[in-house]
Amino acid sequence: MSFSKKVKAELCSVRLDSRCCAMAELYGILLFCRSFSPNEIRIVTASDELALRLPRLLKKALGMRFDSLPAEGGRKRSFVISDPDRIRSIYDALGLDVSTLSLHLNLGMIEEPCDKAAFMRGAFLAGGSVTDPEKRFHFELSTAHFSVSKETAAVADEMGLPLKSAQRKGNHLLYLKQADAIADFLTAIGASVASMDVANAKVERDMRNSINRKVNCDSANADKVVAAAAEQMDAIRRIEQGIGLSSLPEKLQEAALLRIANPEASLADLSQLSFPTVTKSCLSHRLKKLVELASAQEPIE
Repeated sequence: MSFSKKVKAELCSVRLDSRCCAMAELYGILLFCRSFSPNEIRIVTASDELALRLPRLLKKALGMRFDSLPAEGGRKRSFVISDPDRIRSIYDALGLDVSTLSLHLNLGMIEEPCDKAAFMRGAFLAGGSVTDPEKRFHFELSTAHFSVSKETAAVADEMGLPLKSAQRKGNHLLYLKQADAIADFLTAIGASVASMDVANAKVERDMRNSINRKVNCDSANADKVVAAAAEQMDAIRRIEQGIGLSSLPEKLQEAALLRIANPEASLADLSQLSFPTVTKSCLSHRLKKLVELASAQEPIE
C-alpha cells in the first residue's frame, strides 16, 4: 500500500459526528474530484476506505444516494450523480450557482475551524497525494479549477498552512516540499499517525546527513593529515640527502626523527609522543621549518 493510501485510510477513520463537518468534507471532495459540473458529478478513487465512506458521507451531509455505484473488485471505483435535479439540489445546498461556468469556494460553508479542517480533508481524499517520506517530501492537492485552487490556498494560509502553487497538464496544484509543513498539514486534517511518520523520517534523514557530513569532514581532515605528513617526510629525506639531519638544531632533529618514526601520525598524536611533550602549535612550527629548509637547502645558523 502506498503512503498516500495509508494517509487516506487514516483520514477515513475520522468520525462523521456533525452534519456541518460532513458537509465541509463532502464540499472538499466535490471541488477536487474527477468531475463536478451541472451535467455530472463523478468521484473516482482507488482507496477502499474512501469507497466505503463516500455513500455514508453523502447520506450524512445531504440525505442523498449516488445514482451509480461502482462494481466491487475494481482498482478504481467511480461514484456518479447524473440526475439534473439531484445535482441542482447539491449546488443549492453548497450555495453555488448551477448556471455559473467557473466554480468558486463558498467561504460561508467553512467558517468554523473544524469545517476548514474537514474541507481540507475532503480535498486531500479526492485530489491529494503525498510521497513516502522515506524517499522524499512532497505533498500536493490537484484540481481542474483555477479559482478553487487559489481560494483553497487562501483558506490554508488562514489556517497557518501556506501552500505553494503550480500547474501540471492543465491541472492547478497546491503543494508542499518541507517535511515540517507536510506534518503540520496532515495533523490539521486528522492524519496524526502519518504526520508522525513524516516527522520521524525527517529526524532520521537529518541524522544520516549529520553523520555523512561528519564522516566527510573526518575524511577530508585525514586526507590533509596524510598530505602534510607526506610533505614533511619528503622534506626530511631531502635534508638527510643534502646537509644531513645531524646539521640541524637539536629541536628540529627531534621533530624530524619523531616524524620518521611516526610517518602517518597527526600533529596531536606527535605532540603527545614527543619527549618532553610539546604543543601542537610548537611542533607544527618545527615541521614547517623543516619543509622551508628542504626547499632552501641551507643550514640553519
